[in-house]
Formats: sequence, C-alpha cells, structure tokens
Amino acid sequence: MSATWTIANLERNTADGGVTVAHWRCTAVDGEHSSSVYGTCSFTPDASAADFVPYENLTEADVLAWVYGSVDKDATEAELTAKIDAEKNPTTEAGLPW
Repeated sequence: MSATWTIANLERNTADGGVTVAHWRCTAVDGEHSSSVYGTCSFTPDASAADFVPYENLTEADVLAWVYGSVDKDATEAELTAKIDAEKNPTTEAGLPW
C-alpha cells in the first residue's frame, strides 16, 4: 500500500501572508483498491517569529510538516489501510441468490 499526502488548499491572512488553515488529503492505494481522508488544521501564525514563512515562500513540504505536527500521520495511514483491507475482505454482502 502506498499513501500520498497533499495540500488541497490554504487560507491565509492577507496582511502578513500567515497561513491560518491548511486543507489536506491523504489517499492510500493498494492495487485497484483505494481510500482517502480529508481534513483541516488550524494555525495561529506569528509574523514576528524567527521560523515564520510567508505564503509566497511556502512549499507543500513545509505545510505538510505543519500538518504532521497536528495529525497522527501513522494512525491516519493505518486507518486507510484498515478501510482498504475491509474492502478487499468484506465480512458482509448484499444481494439475492436468484
């Protein structure tokens, strides 16, 4: 299984370019089976902080690092793996025998 994390959108303060919300998605794929989760993380940017990165200088890797600081990356990926496993090995079925 492979998991891919992406940033779908950012919300920021126009005055200083500080990011206030990151919209993220994690998609896991195992052969023809896939599952994804979408979430948001809120931040309180401080333009006077030494590690402040203005919006125009951000990379997706920068923002993903912030997200990983707020979201349990391993647990999220494990949840997606469990969903895919359940899809591959269903415990219930629906239908008619005729």
